[in-house]
Amino acid sequence: MKILLINDYDALVGGAEVIVASLMFELRRRGHDVRLLSSSAYPASSKVIADYRGFGTTGRWRTLLQSANPFAARTLRHALKTFRPDIVHVNLYLTQLSPLILRELRHVPTIYYAQWYRAICPRGTKLLKNGCLCTSPVGTACLSKGCISWLDWPPLMMQMELARRWVGVFHRVVAISQAVAEKLDTFGDPPLKGATVIHPGTPLVAPRSPDEMTSEPTVVVAGRLVREKGVETLLRAFALVKAGRPDCRLIVIGDGPERAMLEKQTQELGLTANVQFTGHLPHAEVLTRIRQAWCVSVPSIWDEPFGMLAAETQMQGVAVIASRCGGLKEILLEGETGFLVEPGNCEQLAKHLQQLLSNRAEAIQLGIAGHAHAARYFNSETFAIRMEALYEAVIVDRDRMIRSQDQQRSRTGF
Repeated sequence: MKILLINDYDALVGGAEVIVASLMFELRRRGHDVRLLSSSAYPASSKVIADYRGFGTTGRWRTLLQSANPFAARTLRHALKTFRPDIVHVNLYLTQLSPLILRELRHVPTIYYAQWYRAICPRGTKLLKNGCLCTSPVGTACLSKGCISWLDWPPLMMQMELARRWVGVFHRVVAISQAVAEKLDTFGDPPLKGATVIHPGTPLVAPRSPDEMTSEPTVVVAGRLVREKGVETLLRAFALVKAGRPDCRLIVIGDGPERAMLEKQTQELGLTANVQFTGHLPHAEVLTRIRQAWCVSVPSIWDEPFGMLAAETQMQGVAVIASRCGGLKEILLEGETGFLVEPGNCEQLAKHLQQLLSNRAEAIQLGIAGHAHAARYFNSETFAIRMEALYEAVIVDRDRMIRSQDQQRSRTGF
């Protein structure tokens, strides 16, 4: 099968990119001809895995470009003409490639894999600026509630209108989690409703050995340092833990607009000697740090669409403490592979951090159970097999529809 994957970014800078790369390599391993189309938003010095790159930018013109990117549409036309895929799998496309690419897919079997809320929210979070959940549809509320500036509002509304106009090109919509499917049902246009849920996967690896664990009780958090990731809550919880375990350590992996504020908070809480900010690290090194930790925290304060970090951590054989929200509730087994806490509740988070950082044996046992759970439900081979079956079903359905239309024309003469 010839499969064209489409994603805004190709550098391994986030969970969505890790998911796409894992799927691409697994499908290739299974004998399919798979290519990736992406943007040039990240420099070529990053690890590039795309076969086709349309123009992209993270600079001042990004809002206009993600609303209507003719360069990406032209690159897609070239890819369709030269590669002639049997099916196109669209992932992220609204932060670089723009809805203009959908117009090029009218005559190709196409699926959309919704990995977050960008199709129903210009910010992609369904969160208001005050951190509360947004219950309004896209429109004037985005401006009146301060989520979008008056300068960005016109092009982003144009983007959402173009996306609505061409969303019908998708023969099937798939959601990364039940949490995303429910949001699409509530706020999405009819073609986005009733999405099939297929959880992503991560490569199957052996669980970490207890010998890999650091001697100091260590917790790791990784991801883009933005407000919705809840690292501020984790720091406050960690301060409570440190009072009873002065030897504990917290490693914060990643970068983002909140980093300076979080580093200042670390100083104010007296945690400078216990907390390390590493900045962005290669994905392989992130996994190494995870394998060394006693546990990993995913303290999100928004409805995390999935929580790839939690799935990857379990696959490494490490315990997880995560927020009881979004897709995270679908990944963890409460009390068996880790613990779920209410978003923003630093006391609950501190309680379970203290529990695992004071009990190495329990941390090890939860990690072993987590690996077994991830190996069964969140491995990349299972993910690829489910996607493979979906592709085949979409192609068969489209061929059947074309035959039906041809028969109708032969009978009616039209």
